[in-house]
Amino acid sequence: MLFTARSAAVYGIDASIIDVEVDFSKFVSEKDTFSTVGLPDAAVRESRDRVRAAIRNSGFDLPSTHITINLAPADIKKEGSGFDLPMAVGILGAYGALELRDLSDFLLIGELGLDGALRSVPGMLPVAVAARERGIKNLIIPKANAREAAVVDGVSVYPVATLLEVRDLLNQAGNGGIHVPAFRVEPTQVLNELQHFALDFADVRGQLAAKRALEVAAAGGHNILMIGPPGSGKTMLARRLPSILAPLTFDEALETTKIHSVAGVLDAEAGLVTQRPFRAPHHTISDAGLIGGGVIPRPGEVSLAHNGVLFLDELPEFPRNVLEVMRQPLEDRHVTIARASMSLTFPAAFTLAAAMNPCPCGYFNDRSRECHCTPPLIQRYVAKISGPLLDRIDIHIEIPAVPYKELRGAAATETSTTIRTRVLAAREIQRQRFAAAKEKVFSNAQMSTRQIRTFCELSPDAEKLLERAMQQQGLTARAHDRILKVARTIADLAGETNIAVPHIAEAIQYRTLDRSYWA
Repeated sequence: MLFTARSAAVYGIDASIIDVEVDFSKFVSEKDTFSTVGLPDAAVRESRDRVRAAIRNSGFDLPSTHITINLAPADIKKEGSGFDLPMAVGILGAYGALELRDLSDFLLIGELGLDGALRSVPGMLPVAVAARERGIKNLIIPKANAREAAVVDGVSVYPVATLLEVRDLLNQAGNGGIHVPAFRVEPTQVLNELQHFALDFADVRGQLAAKRALEVAAAGGHNILMIGPPGSGKTMLARRLPSILAPLTFDEALETTKIHSVAGVLDAEAGLVTQRPFRAPHHTISDAGLIGGGVIPRPGEVSLAHNGVLFLDELPEFPRNVLEVMRQPLEDRHVTIARASMSLTFPAAFTLAAAMNPCPCGYFNDRSRECHCTPPLIQRYVAKISGPLLDRIDIHIEIPAVPYKELRGAAATETSTTIRTRVLAAREIQRQRFAAAKEKVFSNAQMSTRQIRTFCELSPDAEKLLERAMQQQGLTARAHDRILKVARTIADLAGETNIAVPHIAEAIQYRTLDRSYWA
């Protein structure tokens, strides 16, 4: 008897539909009575023991026959425990325990416990999207994955807790229709929830220049590097950067959620990523942990920070080879991981925020403490950050120690809400500009060379100022383009159509620290 159920396998951030074909015969093999074919990994092969126990502990008799399960197409490697449920349902269908014989309108996925209970699996959002694209109307999944899958329109989500509930649900479908209502959520309502931030720029005393630089970075999506002594507030400022970023659009939230779902870090209660990610990996991370990797590649930190912020604290403490692999994602805004079996591409459009001390002891150029580091020691320390990587960071800002009077002062500072209002206004100017020109970019930092020449025209005085800075500081062509992008953002914050001398001067100022420390 042959019976077919449908499931899905996740590759990268997309899913492919898999047919789970079950066949049993009276012939009993001496070695094994349950075989799985179709390039299964260890987790899929082990599912035979989980499935057999779950079926028996759910009250079904499992005759002593030879069961063969084929996961088609057979040339794609299958991994994970999500095939437990379709395997069990396929076995029940093959034995005649289901009244519904055609499951082409149902996609089943979930891990089974030995008692028949269903457990959640990662990657449910890509699975729901794949089901909608293939015209599969119904999705039967574990309850813990319900909110994640229900944000996708066009599919009916039925969350279940046990194998018996699945059997009853399918029997209802075979007897005239499912009586249980499908689980639904309103995506816009989910997106608008939890739009509050525990950290606020009002908590930061002083550091007006640093706040301004972070505002420019948020308004244009620019990368930023903060250099200063220990305790000057670099980490404190960086952790408040998400509070002034523009809110996620639904398309951005959906794409970000797919990545977090595949990586298994999605909050099951939320179901949708509602705030821009803020990822702060430790400096002991490997290059595979940062970029992504594995036999079947999984997203790394640069992809988990997609549409958000990647914060690298104590930047020189990261291994040099780990930092150098970020060059390509910073330029291309995606990561391609090639393996012998497959090549996958993950999005990586993030804003890089980095912080570092100016020397090993941390007090070089500090007025309050004496630095005991020798010049060769300082040079070796800052040389851990290569010139090509620095060239890809738009804004370099020095964060001095906060004076006592400013630290203890009671003067009110701007809140994140006030700064965010200006950021949103600048973002709206950019959106309208690029929409009118029919360009597929969403911030100044994403502009190509052609778009820079179109949207970043300079006055004669501003042209002379930029030329002089290029010659005196020895800036590269990439630095030239990034100065123009930052100047465009500064003009947008000021509500100016043209880039004037003050705008280009401020943008040049944000490129001078690399000459001070890396000269």
